[in-house]
Amino acid sequence: MESKGRTVAELVAAWWGDHRPGLWFEDRALTHHEVAAGAAARAALLVDLLPPGAEPHVGVLFDNTPEFPLWLGAAALAGAAVAGVNPTRRGPELARDILHAECPLLITEHAHLPLLDGLDLPGVRILVTGTAEYDALLAPYADAEPDPSRATPADRFLLYFTSGSTGAPKAALCSQGRLAAAGLSLVGQFGVHQDDVHYVCMPMFHGNAVIANWAPALVAGAGVALRRRFSASGFLTDVRRYGATYFTYVGRAVQYVLATEPRPDDRDNPLRLGFGTEAGTVDAAAFERRFGVRLVEGYGSSEGGAAVQWSPGTPPGAVGRATPGLVVLDPGTREECPPARFDPAGRLLNGDEAIGELVNRGPSPFEGYWRNPGAEAERRRWGGWYWTGDLFYRDTDGYLYFAGRTDDRLRVDGENLAAAMIENILARYEGAAAVAVYAVPDPVTGDQVMATIAGSFDPSAFAEFLLAQPDLGTKMAPRFVRVVERMPVTATNKIHRAGLRKEGVRCADPVWWRPPGERAYRRLTPEDAEGPLVSTRGLSAGGVGGGAPTARGAAAQ
Repeated sequence: MESKGRTVAELVAAWWGDHRPGLWFEDRALTHHEVAAGAAARAALLVDLLPPGAEPHVGVLFDNTPEFPLWLGAAALAGAAVAGVNPTRRGPELARDILHAECPLLITEHAHLPLLDGLDLPGVRILVTGTAEYDALLAPYADAEPDPSRATPADRFLLYFTSGSTGAPKAALCSQGRLAAAGLSLVGQFGVHQDDVHYVCMPMFHGNAVIANWAPALVAGAGVALRRRFSASGFLTDVRRYGATYFTYVGRAVQYVLATEPRPDDRDNPLRLGFGTEAGTVDAAAFERRFGVRLVEGYGSSEGGAAVQWSPGTPPGAVGRATPGLVVLDPGTREECPPARFDPAGRLLNGDEAIGELVNRGPSPFEGYWRNPGAEAERRRWGGWYWTGDLFYRDTDGYLYFAGRTDDRLRVDGENLAAAMIENILARYEGAAAVAVYAVPDPVTGDQVMATIAGSFDPSAFAEFLLAQPDLGTKMAPRFVRVVERMPVTATNKIHRAGLRKEGVRCADPVWWRPPGERAYRRLTPEDAEGPLVSTRGLSAGGVGGGAPTARGAAAQ
C-alpha cells in the first residue's frame, strides 16, 4: 500500500480489515485489523478522558509492549500527542519530565508503578494497563472504528525527550505530517514491503524506534515484532522466531550482539538490513561477515533538523552525500571547512581544518522543543540556520563522515581533537569490544585524553598497538585507560559519556596510565590518583603518543 503521506491517523486506519498477522510480542500475535481496532478503542477513550482545555498530551511509561504502538495509533486518531517517558529516570527527574510535557493522562504498566511511588504529579491521572479499571474503561469502546478525520498533518504527534549530556532533557516535537513523510521516505529508500517484519528492540520512548522502525512498517503494512527490552543474547533467537527482516539500532547495540558467542549457523537468519547510527565501520563489517546482513549507517538529528541518507556508491565510513543546504562549518568563523584529504589507506590527513559542525542552511523540518524557546534559539542561531551539534567532515565528492558530538571535543595542549576520530582508531585494538574516549581536565594542557575499553586489556600490547597506528597524532594517545567488563550505556544504548567524564580516573574499575615522559602503561594506584601528576588539579603535559601526527582528527574551534 502507498502512504497518502498526510497523517499518521490515515496510515493507522488504512489497515482496518487487513487480517494478516501484524504485531508480535512474546507469545501474542495481533492482526493488522486488531491493531487498528485497538487503536480506535483507545482513541475514543482518550477523547473522552482528556480534560477540556488541557493540552492533548498522553504520557506513556511502558517497555516495548503492544500497548505502546496501540497508544501511538490512538493518539494519531484522536489528534493528540504521545510523550514517551524514559523508565530509567528516577524521582524528581521523572516527575519533571511528566509535568514538563503537560500530560493530564499517564498510562503505565504494573512493572513501572514503583517508579511513580511518592511522586508529586498534580493534575495527572494515572491508568495502569492489565487492571480491572483499565479494562472497564476500554470496554464501552470495543466496537469503535478508526476515523482519521480528526487529524491534520500539522497536529503535534510526538514529544520525545532528547538524551542530552547536560541539563534536563528537551522534548522535541514531531507532527503527524513529518512522521508520515519520514516513514514513506524510508519505505522508498529500503524497499520495505508488506511481507517484511520489523524487529523493534530499541526503546520506543526514543525517536529512533518510532521514526525509523515503526513508521515505515506502518506505511508499508509490514509486521512489527516487539522486544520488551534489548537483549544481545536474545537478538538472533527473536529474529528467527518472528522472521524479522529489518531492524534498527542505536549506539552500542551492534557491539553487544557481536560480543555474543559465535555459532556456525549465525548466517542462517531472515534479516536483510539493519539501519541505525554509531555502529562504526569496523563493527558494521564484522556484523556483515558474521550474520550476512548489511548495516546501513544513517544520520538524522534527534530533532529532525537535518538528515543524511545513504545511497549506493557511498564510500565506507561515510553516512551519505550532503544534500543542498547541508554544510560543515567552523563554529567560530561560520565559514565552510575545507574538504577532507585522505592517504592511500583512507585515513584522514587534515582533521584539524576539515572537521566542523554540520549545519542546515536550507529549509529545516525542525519543529521546535516543547516550552523551551532558549533551546530553540540555540538550534536556530545565526540567521535561522539549524546547528546540529554534531561534528562531520566531507570529502571532495560531497560525502559526509560523522566525527562525534560537539560536546565530545577535547582540547589538548592547544589542539582540538574529536573523540570519535580517536575511538575509530582505538576500535582496531584486538581486545576492545567497545571504546569510549572523553576528556579529563588538566589546568596545564586543558584536557587529557581518557579512554574506557570494554573487553580485554594488555598494557604492553596496547602501547605497541598505539605506536603502530600511523594516523594517531602525538596528542591523541590516551593518557588514561579505564577497563570495564561492559560499557555503561543510557537507556537508548548510547555510551553514558557524562557519567564516565564525571568519574574520571577516580572510579571503581581498573585504570592504567602513562606517566609523563613514559611510553609504557602501568596500573594507577590510589597514591597516583591523589598525586600531583594525576590530580585533575595538576595533570602534567608531556608524554608519548603514537606515530607521526598525519591525521589529528582535530575539530574546528
